[in-house]
Amino acid sequence: MTTPSSPASRRRFIKITATGFAAAVLGSNAAHAADALSESDPTAVALKYKMDATKSADRKDKAAFCDNCALYTGKAGAADGPCSAFGGKLVKAKGWCSAWAKKA
Repeated sequence: MTTPSSPASRRRFIKITATGFAAAVLGSNAAHAADALSESDPTAVALKYKMDATKSADRKDKAAFCDNCALYTGKAGAADGPCSAFGGKLVKAKGWCSAWAKKA
């Protein structure tokens, strides 16, 4: 004979498992957002991203860097920060890409 607590324990187990799975999925998405952008990333290639802006032949404004771009959301003085042009991936503050727009 089974005890009445058995169905409750099973429901509790399912709830805990589902919550853990959801947390793992959401956590992995957050970790992905903090990935550093590589110059070989397809979007980076399309937008001519360079980790060192001084090495870009396409950059016309010599004062243009990721850290003074409207799309860059990193903290002032940080070595890198998220960029909305690259889905929130981290770009170098002294980098540059063709999507650069002067911060207002």
